[in-house]
Amino acid sequence: MSRLEGKIALVTGAARGIGFEIARCFAQEGAEVYLNDVDESAAIEAAEALEASGFKVHGDRLDVTDKAEIERVLEAVEAAHGRLDILVNNAGLNVREDFRHLTDEGWEKVRATNLDSVVALSRLAFPLLKASGSASGSASGLASGLACVLNLSSITATRHLRQLAAYSATKGAVSALSRAMAVEFAAFGIRVNYLCPGFIDTALTSRYIKNPAIAKALLDQTPLKRFGTPEDVAKAALFLVSDDAAFITGAGLSVDGGMAVGL
Repeated sequence: MSRLEGKIALVTGAARGIGFEIARCFAQEGAEVYLNDVDESAAIEAAEALEASGFKVHGDRLDVTDKAEIERVLEAVEAAHGRLDILVNNAGLNVREDFRHLTDEGWEKVRATNLDSVVALSRLAFPLLKASGSASGSASGLASGLACVLNLSSITATRHLRQLAAYSATKGAVSALSRAMAVEFAAFGIRVNYLCPGFIDTALTSRYIKNPAIAKALLDQTPLKRFGTPEDVAKAALFLVSDDAAFITGAGLSVDGGMAVGL
């Protein structure tokens, strides 16, 4: 239970759902976790719940579409530690609209949260991630200790449902961006990977999972015949940021019960 002992991690959209479980899992494995969410009170409550279990976490507001807030959060990490070992770009949302009715406002809202925030956070956090990678000696070729960026993409990057055009487009871009970042960041001792969750039982997917007809159709396409849980995704995230994945970068891991490969 100490695969991340001494690591400093920052997780966005971490007040609930997948983000919270990733934060909890990392803290359980010994990381000091900065748990951030646009819902400040929920972020603080989530952090307090983890602190009650003896974990070292910090709950704070972060609107990932606001550069000034990103800078404020990263400045706090720099002041306390001088480095960042793990960045998880998890924050995301969807505006359900058929493409022909997609408004400029809807598109910009989804793009800003799902894609632009990954660009902004990863660029602004780069000096702190580089400090971690360089300090570990990983840039000189050691097998472990690399800093990590983990981006949350989605199965919808390659499989689509109606009213998910904006969401699918931004998640497809996150996948491509992650591969590009992996190539460019490797020289600085930073690994970059991404997760593609399928239908995970969270607030974002409840509309589909709780509709019997839609749920049946989705499960018919899922070889493992169940919906995923946030814990399923958190365990995959833990693997990719741990030294168990020290020679893995630029990879996308599907956590979808086999839906991506179909029947």
